Amino acid sequence: MTKSVNEREIVLAVLMEVTEKGAYSHLILRDVLDKYQYLDKRERAFITRVTEGTLEHMIEIDYILDQFSKVKVKKMKPVIRNILRSGVYQLKYMDTVPDHAVCSEAVRLAARKGFSGLRGYVNGVLRNTARNLDQVKYPEEGLAALSVRYSCPEWILKLWQQDYEPDVIEAMLRDFQEEKPLVIRCCLNRISPEKLTERLRAEGVTVTVHPYLPYALEISGYDYLEGLESFREGLFVVQDVSSMLVAEIADPGPDARVIDVCAAPGGKALHMAEKLEGTGYVDARDLTPRKVEMIRENISRTGLENIGAKVQDAAVFDGESEEKADIVIADLPCSGLGVLGKKTDLKYKASPEGTEALVHLQREILSCVQRYVKPGGTLVYSTCTVDPAENMDNVYWFLQKYPEFRQDDIRGRLCPELREDVQGEGCLQLLPGIHKTDGFFIAGMVRRKSGEIQK
Repeated sequence: MTKSVNEREIVLAVLMEVTEKGAYSHLILRDVLDKYQYLDKRERAFITRVTEGTLEHMIEIDYILDQFSKVKVKKMKPVIRNILRSGVYQLKYMDTVPDHAVCSEAVRLAARKGFSGLRGYVNGVLRNTARNLDQVKYPEEGLAALSVRYSCPEWILKLWQQDYEPDVIEAMLRDFQEEKPLVIRCCLNRISPEKLTERLRAEGVTVTVHPYLPYALEISGYDYLEGLESFREGLFVVQDVSSMLVAEIADPGPDARVIDVCAAPGGKALHMAEKLEGTGYVDARDLTPRKVEMIRENISRTGLENIGAKVQDAAVFDGESEEKADIVIADLPCSGLGVLGKKTDLKYKASPEGTEALVHLQREILSCVQRYVKPGGTLVYSTCTVDPAENMDNVYWFLQKYPEFRQDDIRGRLCPELREDVQGEGCLQLLPGIHKTDGFFIAGMVRRKSGEIQK
C-alpha cells in the first residue's frame, strides 16, 4: 500500500518555500507540523530533523555537492538542488538512514516532481557523495574554515571578529549546532514549578530546572506541545531564559503601567502581567493584526486579566501614552544573530546593509517610545542579537542623545552567575556557548526625576 504522505516530499516543500520564496523556516515548519499532526512521532521527527538540519548545514552541504557534481549548486534547478541538499544531509548526519535508501528515495522524489530525465544525475551525485564523504577536502584555517565547518556566512564572522575573540566565536557557532531542550516559563499565577514538574513528568516529559531562574524549566522527550494537557491548560509558555530576564530586570512594582511596544507573540508582556500579581496593566502592542491576534491567543490561554493587546506601530508616536508608563519594554526588530540555532535560515537572509538599516530603525523606535516613560520610570531595551552595533552602540547613542536617562543598576536583579557580565551598570550581553541562553542583549535605562543631578 502506497503512503498518502511522503515525509521527504514535505521536507522538499518546506525547503523550497524557505530557500526560493524567502519564507521563515520556524514559521512554515510549525504550520506544516500542525497540518500533519496525525503523523506518528517518528515521521514528524524525521521531517523536523531533515528540514532544520539541511538549513543549518547548508553552506557545508553546498561545499560538498560542488566537489561531487559537475553542475555547481548555484546552477542547479531549484527542486534538484534541494533534493540533493536534503540527501547529503541524511548521508552525512543521519546514520540511521541507509545510504541506498537516501539515494533511491531522492531519485523517486525527482521523478515525482517532473524530473525523470535527471534521475541518473541525482543517483550518481548522491552515490558518489556517499562513497567519498570521508575524502572531502575542507578549508584548513581562517574564516573560510569556520564558515564551511559551521555553515555561517563569512561576512557575519568578519563582523564578530571585530568584537569577539576567536574562541568565543567558535563557542557561539558550536552552540548553534547543538541540540538543546526546549525552555519554558512556569506560569506562577496558575501553578508552582514543583507542581508543574510533576504534571509534565506524568505526561512523559523529561524536566530539569534551569540554573538561572527557578521558574524556568528545560523539557524534552515529548511529541508536540499541543499534545500536552499542561500546555493546553496554560500552565506554561515557551520562552528562553534570556527573554525572561527582561521582566526580572524591569522589576515592576505593584500597580505599574507597562507598555510593551513590540510584544508579539507576547512572552515578555505576559511575564510582566504575571509579576504584577493582578495589579497594574500591561499594554501589549505590535504592528499587524496577525501579530496582535497571536498575543491575544496567549493571553486567553494563560488567563491573565491585567493585560490587553492592540495594533500600534512602534515607530509612530502615540500622544495618549506620553509619560504614562512606569515601564516601557522595547524588544525591537533586529538581525537575530543570537538565535541562529533556532532560526537557522536567518543567517542566509541577513546582510550588512540590512543590519545597518535595522540600527536606524531601532534608533527611530527608541526615540519615539522613550517619550512614554514617566520621570523615574524605566525603559528596557532588548534584542536577540550579539551585534554590538545593534546593542551597546545603540545604548551609548541613546544616553548621549537623551541625557535625561541614565543606566539602571541591574546587577542585584540577576543571579550570581550573570552579575559579573554586566557592562557599565545596566547592560547585559548574553552569548550562546558562553551563557546557558540564546544570544541576547538587555539594557535598563531610567528617566531621571525632576531635579535629579546628572553625574
